[in-house]
Amino acid sequence: MSRIWDNYQTDVSYDELMFSSFQPRQGSHSLCQYLNALTRESIEKRKIAAELAILEMGISFTVYSDEGNIDRAWPFDIIPRIIEADEWRFIEKGLKQRLRALNCFLNDVYDKQEFIKEGLIPSEIINSSKNFRHQCVGMKPRHNVWANICGSDLVRDKDGTMYVLEDNLRVPSGVSYMLENRVITKRVFPELLENIDILPIDDYPAQLYEMLCSIAPVQVSSPQIVVLTPGIYNSAYFEHAFLAQQMGARLVEGSDLVVEEDECVYMRTIEGLTKVDVIYRRIDDEFLDPEVFRKDSILGVPGLMRAWRAGNVALANAPGAGVADDKVVYAYVPEMIRFYLNEEALLPNVPTYLCAEPEQLHYVMQHLDELVVKPANESGGYGMLIGPQATSKQLAAFREVMKKNPRNYIAQPTLSISTSPTLCNDKVEPRHVDLRPFILQGEDIFVTAGGLTRVAMKKGSLVVNSSQGGGSKDTWIINVEKR
Repeated sequence: MSRIWDNYQTDVSYDELMFSSFQPRQGSHSLCQYLNALTRESIEKRKIAAELAILEMGISFTVYSDEGNIDRAWPFDIIPRIIEADEWRFIEKGLKQRLRALNCFLNDVYDKQEFIKEGLIPSEIINSSKNFRHQCVGMKPRHNVWANICGSDLVRDKDGTMYVLEDNLRVPSGVSYMLENRVITKRVFPELLENIDILPIDDYPAQLYEMLCSIAPVQVSSPQIVVLTPGIYNSAYFEHAFLAQQMGARLVEGSDLVVEEDECVYMRTIEGLTKVDVIYRRIDDEFLDPEVFRKDSILGVPGLMRAWRAGNVALANAPGAGVADDKVVYAYVPEMIRFYLNEEALLPNVPTYLCAEPEQLHYVMQHLDELVVKPANESGGYGMLIGPQATSKQLAAFREVMKKNPRNYIAQPTLSISTSPTLCNDKVEPRHVDLRPFILQGEDIFVTAGGLTRVAMKKGSLVVNSSQGGGSKDTWIINVEKR
């Protein structure tokens, strides 16, 4: 009788579940043993059950294409990824350290700019950042926290080291899929989850709600919280609706809100206007308020920045937080941790070349076929070049765009990022994965137990974004010592 592990071969990358030969890592022993006892037919039935659950639960995402927006069922692989709790506790500590430093930096950038004055980052990088908002200078968000919700992407290299690949500080998405992945896994493997000590993740909506309450204007004891969405055509609309429903908050669009003469924000309801105290906004800065940013925006709320600057409403994340989302600024985070916290970074950055530096640009040009090049402010895997997989024509074209605007690009070595066993048709094969944990900071700081594991469904591909054909897995943080 054939089993799914027959012929499974790890490649040169670190495998998240097992060593080079079929030897499960300590934390994944029970999972591997369980899966090995299942026949291919039984696995196929569970895969079909997961697909049906996704359709039943309406879990979808939108892909933008030349043919229009396509709504797709969420791509999910039933074999979970495992991280042992001892390792996770260290990662969690490193993520908290990183977000604290980033918020110190944001507070400083919009105030005294001591980090710049000390010569630790060139002022041109900040002044030329498309996400630096001069309208935010002098503002003091509650608790001095600008980025309340952060999704940092982690990748593991072949030696097992976990690196921070980037920080998403504007409107990071994916947490709803992390939560729904666990729900689906409980349906597919109910007996397995009963026997393994997995840290829970279902407290995230409560933690998000508590964080949002903590940033409400000081005079408000029981805040009215809303989730502001661009609407049903946004790729993350499922997530906006999901989080609002989970928190018991209203899901609103810009046209549902109005700023009155008292510079407070009100929500239109059938009972009349209701004052709003905290807005979890899922709209980019430039569409947030047509009085201040893009005049043609119909997604935002005229006067919203006036209400925010008057301290009558809290916005999460605060406008202007995206300056720390810039991939060029990312390169300076270890120095931020030294400067603001007087500590060394617990989680390393991926070595990064700044194309704005002539010597580093020269190196990048000479080694473009070995590097990954990213634009400073894109997301979703768009606009990047993976040198080893690029054609000579693509390399030449990228050299030209980098020459025209070197400030807009960074380059990093191509890591051999880790793999995880993934069900591909009727067999299991290694596929590359990353991890996006979510960190909340308000009065307190909180990290999800694990995060969203994204997986490249194409063999050999390093691109894990769902918009580029990637899928996802449930992520288990295992308490090995309690087994």
